[in-house]
Amino acid sequence: MSVSTGPEATGGPESVFDWIDTRAEARAKAGLSRRVRPRPADSTDLDLASNDYLGLARDKRVTGAAAAAALRWGAGSTGSRLVTGSTELHTELEYELANFCGTQSALVFSSGYAANLGALTALSGPGTAIVADQHIHASLIDGTRLSKADVVVAGHCDVPQVAHALATRGKRRALVVTDSVFSVDGDLAPLAELAVACREHGSALVVDDAHGLGVVGEGGRGSVHAAGLAKAPDVVTTVTLSKSLGAQGGAVLGPSRVIKHLVDTARTFIFDTGLAPGSVAASLAALKILREEPDRPTRALDVAQDLAFRLREKGFKVSSPTAAVVSVQAPSPEAAFGWAEACRAQGVAVGCFRPPSVPDQISRLRLTARADLTEADVERAVRVISETGASAGAVSRPR
Repeated sequence: MSVSTGPEATGGPESVFDWIDTRAEARAKAGLSRRVRPRPADSTDLDLASNDYLGLARDKRVTGAAAAAALRWGAGSTGSRLVTGSTELHTELEYELANFCGTQSALVFSSGYAANLGALTALSGPGTAIVADQHIHASLIDGTRLSKADVVVAGHCDVPQVAHALATRGKRRALVVTDSVFSVDGDLAPLAELAVACREHGSALVVDDAHGLGVVGEGGRGSVHAAGLAKAPDVVTTVTLSKSLGAQGGAVLGPSRVIKHLVDTARTFIFDTGLAPGSVAASLAALKILREEPDRPTRALDVAQDLAFRLREKGFKVSSPTAAVVSVQAPSPEAAFGWAEACRAQGVAVGCFRPPSVPDQISRLRLTARADLTEADVERAVRVISETGASAGAVSRPR
């Protein structure tokens, strides 16, 4: 019996993935190659690349809680939340998150990515209209794609365009989807204005507050709480536990009936292994610290604004941070990569954002402020970034 290889076959099994090499070469030429870089546990680099905004990932109260929970409950949750994956810790964390953020209920997922996918797919579907800000996070983009809804992309923070899209959608159910603090430049969405537009046109508002929780608002309660929308019956919030809380996981917060609906319908909740007990306990410990030390969010904001001011004074094009993210533009993907590598060589770790990770196609360094950075840390960061940035051609105006 002969087997036809088809008109596109060009060789044996070893050639099946030749197209991958072609794509890799194209990415390399465009300066868009990426690599995984394991970090040592005892790194002495000044960390401006992680999302550990409050400096809690290594806090002994947080790591100690994680270790104790692993010893008591096991290394993993052992199953989906609806089978064996829920522990008393999960229930406690959901109560504490809802209480802290001012919402009716909360539901913990294994990651912020899973929380966004679960929320968007469960609250929309074929025949639904989704109006999404053009700069939303990749997890929200993937959620809109999986939802099979009709998606309209609105201009960045363009409330009139959102209102127009809602007004012309017909009688379909609708969701407006946005980040609260956008992860590339750190700018804040006009949540109050978006909520007004949603109510005028009968739409729900879904807000990803991953970069707001722990940094924005009273005591770090997040952007939705700061906008006075935490208890709103038509607003749903998603958060991550891996940034300000220094742990791992995600959650959806909102009206109790929405959370119950997600338990019954969100595939990333039903079919995914529950968040490990150690991460749940770490999140609980971090949340307790945040309650007891409400000055940490203010310190993170102060550091971000200080970094932005000093680098702007050095002649760089820098964002105006409303949270802990500071963006410094680079002239090209290659320059951004070289700049980040030069910073690392001098012991300062920074983020390097290049297309397609940036919605405006502008490459930049992404700096994350932390509440535990000292004045000496900030001075060192500004010096290294400035010196290496001048070599990278990133200074936009004379000093």
